[in-house]
Amino acid sequence: MSNSGEHRVVVMSAEQVRHETPWLRLIDALELAFRQPLHVPERVHMDVAGAGSLLIMPAWQADGFLGVKVVQVFPRNSSIGKPALNGIYMLSSAVTGEVHAYIDAQELTARRTAAASALASKFLSRPNSRCQLVMGTGRLAFEVIAAHSQVRPIDRVLIWGRQQNKAISLAQRVSKQLNLQAAPVGDLPAALAQADIVSTVTAAFEPILPGQHIRPGTHIDLIGGFTPLMREADDATMQRATLFVDSLAVAQREAGDIADPLARGIIAREDICGDLFDLCNGRIAGRRRESEITLFKSVGIALEDFAAATLAWNSLKSHDAPRRANP
Repeated sequence: MSNSGEHRVVVMSAEQVRHETPWLRLIDALELAFRQPLHVPERVHMDVAGAGSLLIMPAWQADGFLGVKVVQVFPRNSSIGKPALNGIYMLSSAVTGEVHAYIDAQELTARRTAAASALASKFLSRPNSRCQLVMGTGRLAFEVIAAHSQVRPIDRVLIWGRQQNKAISLAQRVSKQLNLQAAPVGDLPAALAQADIVSTVTAAFEPILPGQHIRPGTHIDLIGGFTPLMREADDATMQRATLFVDSLAVAQREAGDIADPLARGIIAREDICGDLFDLCNGRIAGRRRESEITLFKSVGIALEDFAAATLAWNSLKSHDAPRRANP
């Protein structure tokens, strides 16, 4: 795809996004972005006939890049074998407005979401965390395991899902591709008694994580819910844990796991210790005690997409530069 003259708009496929955003570089890019002066307006979140959501998420840096993600999220698509998220990310110049690239938003979102949780884990999980329990068997579950294993010495993965065949399939993939010991589990309380990190990656509207069974020292990583009506953790979990989010402003408004217990007085605003901006800039400490239960609620913000998109673009252009210099 190209415009007039020599300006060329690149279309980055899912495969290219994966190649240009290796986990450690992506996690570092997100941490740097949370420290930089970026313009990140509130995202536009619209209901689509009660079946899904349309999200428009812009971000830019003065004299740098301008990016916007447009995605449609239809959670029920999994029941018909279709992806829940579809969309595109457009990366442009914040100086001229010229478009540099159209980037696969499904892959970009999956990778930045997993990377954000891994970034939070660097501050909040115990450094010696070795066992990760993942609740959910969708495509994001694999990415979350891959990302966390880059920042903690994960060597055992337990997978819980409503459909046993999907849990078995995911465990086999994790074992083969990530070289980790992985197994499906049916007894959730027994799995929670072993887990150092618990990641929930579901489209649940009713809590699936029972706080009474979470052992001291566990890090809870809530990823799936992205609307005020979605819940993955029960009230007991929220009361027992030290709470952190990716963005205070967004989480209080759009994350059901935060907004719902806040509205009912189960937790107070003061119980939310901070967000990734605070953690990355050293304004607050992360985990304070070995026995502390920490919880990170991810909603997903445009800054994360922007960091991933600019990393992918700059990495791609660095490959092209030698070829241009030596035709």
